[in-house]
Parts: sequence; structure tokens; C-alpha cells
Amino acid sequence: LRPGDRAVDVAGGTGDLSLGMARRVGAEGRVVLPDINAAMLARGRDRLLDEGASGNVSCCVADAERLPFADASFDCVTIGFGLRNVTHKQSAINSMYRALKPGGRLLILEFSRPAKALRPAYDFYSFNILPRLGRLIARDEDSYRYLAESIRMHPDQQTLKGMMEAAGFEDCDYHNLTGGIVAIHRGYKF
Repeated sequence: LRPGDRAVDVAGGTGDLSLGMARRVGAEGRVVLPDINAAMLARGRDRLLDEGASGNVSCCVADAERLPFADASFDCVTIGFGLRNVTHKQSAINSMYRALKPGGRLLILEFSRPAKALRPAYDFYSFNILPRLGRLIARDEDSYRYLAESIRMHPDQQTLKGMMEAAGFEDCDYHNLTGGIVAIHRGYKF
């Protein structure tokens, strides 16, 4: 992002990415933080206010599958750890494509498919250790079990790249982090 850019942090909830984006685009730029969960969005708005980044950020309750923005509105669209919670992922990717200006880019940060050598240990941790930690620390085993299950249901790196290309994105690629446990996908609208 550059000063003056317009960006949207889809399913941004608590504003983690929005805060950094707001600092990058500066006072002359704009960041929009939509999330379907009003309670999460309120936490994000409060956090942005506390951090002094509310001047160039606006929040709205919105569904990622039907973003309420005009065509070609943004220089950059991000979604961090939110796409796997979207029911119709292709619809959301199509909606993000529509909202981008020509030359704009989409960045997706999401849990993905780990390297084959890591899968047995990762599966054991995800389905045995993580839910127990959730029960002990957060008193919420079910949410941590859902996390593990939703990660398994999310498309792998190549499939997600193909979905981006099907929406019209070009020069799509991805970069694996932590052995593929997390991946960053990138695509451009030309």
C-alpha cells in the first residue's frame, strides 16, 4: 500500500490488518473494515479508536459474498483468516474482484495445507491438543475443534489459486508460511 490508496480489509473483525493498512495509506488514504459479525466489528472499531487510526478507517457490517461497494473502488483488498469461515468462497472472491480497481491486488492470508511431512503431527495437535487447550484456557473446546475442522475443509493452495483465477485474477501465486500451515495468496485485476 502507498499513501493515498483505498483498501478494504474483508472480514477484518478486530482490525488487526486494518490498523497497519491505515498507517500505510495515511491521512489522504482510506481503509474500510467490513465484517458480518457486528460484535467483532465493534471490537475492531474500538481498537482502531484506541490506536488513533479511526480518522481514515470506516467500519460496516457486510457479508463478504456481497460486498456493498461500487465496482472498481479499491486499490487493495485483503482477507486474513476469514475466507475459511465464508460459506460460498467463490462468491466472496468474485465480490472482492468486482470491488478492485484495474491494477488492484487481492491478498488472502489463511490456514492452508501443510507439507506432507508435517501433516501427522499437525493433525494430532489440531484435533487432540488444540481443543484441550481451548477447554483449559478459554473454557471453549468447541470453538477450537471448529477451528481445526474448518481448516481441513478450506481449499488447499492450488485449489484456492484456481478459484482466484476463475474470478478473473491474473498473475496469481501463493507463498507458504510455516511449512504450508498458513499461506498468502496474491492476485491482480488487470
